[in-house]
Amino acid sequence: MILRKITTELAQVAADYPVVTILGPRQAGKTTLARMAFPDKPYLSLEDPDVRMAAEADPRGFLGQVPDGAILDEVQRLPALLSYIQGIVDSSKKRGLYILTGSHQPELHQAVSQSLAGRTAVLTLWPFSVAELRHYRTDWDPFELIVRGGFPRLHEENLDPRRFYNNYLQTYVERDVRSLIQVRDLSQFQKFLVLLAGRIGQVVNYASLSNDVGVSSTVLRNWLSVLKASYLVFELSPYFQNISKRVVKSPKVYFTDPGLAAFLLGIHDATQAARDPLRGGLYENLVIADIIKGAYSRGIRPELYFYRDSNGNEVDLLIREGGVLTPVEIKSSETFSKDFVKGLDRFRALHSDRVADGAVLFGGEQQHNMRGVRIFNPLYVEELWNELTVTAGTR
Repeated sequence: MILRKITTELAQVAADYPVVTILGPRQAGKTTLARMAFPDKPYLSLEDPDVRMAAEADPRGFLGQVPDGAILDEVQRLPALLSYIQGIVDSSKKRGLYILTGSHQPELHQAVSQSLAGRTAVLTLWPFSVAELRHYRTDWDPFELIVRGGFPRLHEENLDPRRFYNNYLQTYVERDVRSLIQVRDLSQFQKFLVLLAGRIGQVVNYASLSNDVGVSSTVLRNWLSVLKASYLVFELSPYFQNISKRVVKSPKVYFTDPGLAAFLLGIHDATQAARDPLRGGLYENLVIADIIKGAYSRGIRPELYFYRDSNGNEVDLLIREGGVLTPVEIKSSETFSKDFVKGLDRFRALHSDRVADGAVLFGGEQQHNMRGVRIFNPLYVEELWNELTVTAGTR
C-alpha cells in the first residue's frame, strides 16, 4: 500500500491531540492508513460482533486492556464508548492515545460533539487522489480514471471495476442505507441513485426527481442526506456575496468517487466514457473531487461553490481560501477555446475585490496564460489544490 498524502497531517495532529478521528467512505483506506501510521498500536474493530459485544458489556474493562491506547475501527457502531474514552483522555496528558475511524458521519459527529469536543482532531480520507495514483501509473487517461475511480483495493489488487462497484453497491451502499433509513422498496432507492448519477454536476431539482422516482421530495431529501452522511456524494453550494441567500438555493451534486457514478450509468470503459453525453459532468466530478482530496490531505475543509446568475452567466467552481476567491472553469475537451475564459472574465468584472485571476482546467496538452487566466491540464500537476490556491494571485 502506498503512503497516503494525509499521513503527514495525521502525524502532526496526533502529536497535538489525545484522540484523532478519521472519517470517510467505506473502502477508502482509513484502517490501512491508521495501521501504517501507528504500527505499534493495538487494533480493534467494532465491526467484529465479538469485539463490539465485549466493549458494550464492559466498556471500562475493554479499554483497560489497551492502557496505551489503540486504533478503534468503525466506532460509529458503538458511539457510547466515546464517553468512556473522554474520561480516560481527561485524566491523561498523553497525545495520540486513540485513533478512531468511522464511515457514518451523523453518529460520529454527534458523539464527538458531545463527548470529545476539544479532545479530538477530525480528518477526512477519500479514495486515492490523482497524485497518489501516480504511484501506479504516470500516464493516466482521465476517462480511464473516471471508470476505475480511486478506491485503493481496485488499484492494489488490480480488480475489475465493474465487478468491484457492483459488490460495493450491494455490500456497503444497500447495507448502510438500510441501517440509516427505512426503505420499503429498495428498487426505488436504486433508481434514485442512477437518476442522481445522470444529473451529475447539475443543480438538484427535487420536483423532477420526485416525479421520476415516484416518492415525495421530502423522502428524496432524506435519501440524499444519507448518501452525504455515508460519504457517497457531496454537494457544491451556489455562491452569493450575501451569505444568507446560499441556503435557499439548490446545490449541485457530485459523487465522492466518479467510478461509482460511471458504474451506475452503465459506463464500463474509457472509450465509452469519452463518448458519453455526460462526459463533461463526469470529468468535472473527477477534477472537483481531486481538489477536495488535496485540501483534506492538509487537514483543510475547503470552501467550494459554483456560480450562476439570473442572466445565465456561470463559473464551474469557486475556491475560497485565505480570503481570496479563485474562479475555475473545467472542460473535458482536449482542444482549447477562447470561450472557456468568458465566464471567468465576466465573474472577475462583477466581483473584482479579492478575486484571483483564476484557471481553466481542460483535457489538452497546452499550458499558457490568457488575460491572466492560467490554462492547464489538471492531470499534469503534482498537487491540484496547491496549484490552485497557493499560486493564486489576486487582481
